[in-house]
Amino acid sequence: MPRNLIILERPEQWADKLSNAEVVSAHAYLTGAYGTGGRRVRVYNLCQSYRYQSAGYYISLLAEARGHQPYPSVSTIQDMRSAAIARSLSKGVYDLLQSSLATLKGDQFVLSIYFGKNLAKRYDRLAARLAALFPSPLLRAQFSRKKGSGKWHLTSISAIPTEDVPADHWDFVIEAAHLFFKRPPSSSSLPNPRFSIAILTDSSEPKPPSDDKALRRFADAARKLRMETEIITREDLPRLGIFDGLFIRATTSVNHFTYRFARQAEAKGMTVIDDPVSIVRCTNKVFLSEILTRHKVPTPRTRILYRENLATIETELGLPLILKLPDSAFSIGVQKVSTTEELRAAAKEMFSASDLIIAQEYLPTDFDWRIAVLEGYPLFACKYFMARGHWQIYNNRAAVKRDQSGDFECVPLELVPKQIVQAAVRACEVIGRGLYGVDVKEIDGRPSVIEVNDNPSLDADVEDRLLRERLWDRLAETFYRRMEAH
Repeated sequence: MPRNLIILERPEQWADKLSNAEVVSAHAYLTGAYGTGGRRVRVYNLCQSYRYQSAGYYISLLAEARGHQPYPSVSTIQDMRSAAIARSLSKGVYDLLQSSLATLKGDQFVLSIYFGKNLAKRYDRLAARLAALFPSPLLRAQFSRKKGSGKWHLTSISAIPTEDVPADHWDFVIEAAHLFFKRPPSSSSLPNPRFSIAILTDSSEPKPPSDDKALRRFADAARKLRMETEIITREDLPRLGIFDGLFIRATTSVNHFTYRFARQAEAKGMTVIDDPVSIVRCTNKVFLSEILTRHKVPTPRTRILYRENLATIETELGLPLILKLPDSAFSIGVQKVSTTEELRAAAKEMFSASDLIIAQEYLPTDFDWRIAVLEGYPLFACKYFMARGHWQIYNNRAAVKRDQSGDFECVPLELVPKQIVQAAVRACEVIGRGLYGVDVKEIDGRPSVIEVNDNPSLDADVEDRLLRERLWDRLAETFYRRMEAH
């Protein structure tokens, strides 16, 4: 289990108020009494000041030197001092800022953030996002509204000294800290777990990569290795550091909360599946096409299409052909075009969303092979059959639910044609050492890799139909081995 330390100049302020964190004096930490433990020690620095060479500054500096995880880190302390960094928000945070403060009448606003939360629940999402960008226990964010545009901007962000917390806020601060460190009961709760894994999900997703039953099976496998699991959501980014590993079971994308979680988890030294590099490489089909071609992985004839070469693509690949948006998933953003008019109309629609799209020769088959690869080794094989009366596995426009996806058949790896498995493993070698699902078509006995998915489907009684608990054991063992190596 991680060891959580709250560092204060006056520890009596918080004595006996938290069950999952130790309250430690700044003096005790600075003098070396807590110098061991490595990454499993998380240091929440609530000193009065973080100015250069102050006690608060040295707490975070020494924590890094001891291999502990400080909040805030020295880098975060420096970032909070930079007006440029404080004002440069991603579009997602900027849009959230506008919607969160839209009803305010004045042109100035101050948001107090206590362990990722604010007293007013309507600001909780904004508070959580800022706490994730500037990981620190107590934060003060100041905003101003520009005249003319009416848009809100973050003008500064800083740590709140405990002495500056209003007296009537203290009960809320303690409760926020208690919730931050508290572990909700889970299917794999253990009295003294060796490691902890966060499973990131998205309840709003219509086709998640894993169903609830599958997640319970993974939790059971983790429990056998003395690892506990907890289901988390996009709102839990500020709490990410209390875990040892992150298993992403929400559909990934670079411009998405899943990528932010992967990046932050990797930066904290956590074991991550899917790792951010794999997300970047797999979710963009322009990159994937280029890297597979360069490494001579067998693929359908493919061209990167832009407005200027649209007129030549019909001659190069013929009709029908397949057009794909670079970040398409679950057959969304993928179109089959059979005539010149369909080609032009589909390309026009896609170019409104992306400057580049993918054109690929059409290879009709009754099914696609799905080869799962984990750390460079094949894990399982399935046949995914095309949806009824459709050319894809998924038919998102089907009126009847049973026609929206095709059937499946799990196949023992030893019965899969050797060249199919070899092509899948080869495709993953150029991507990384994570968990991947490779879609391969078999044309006259020859493999053709369609794509590599960094976030493959793992549903109960589907992908695990043959392996059963061995599939989940392999995944759990991978997490354990990687975390033990740290």
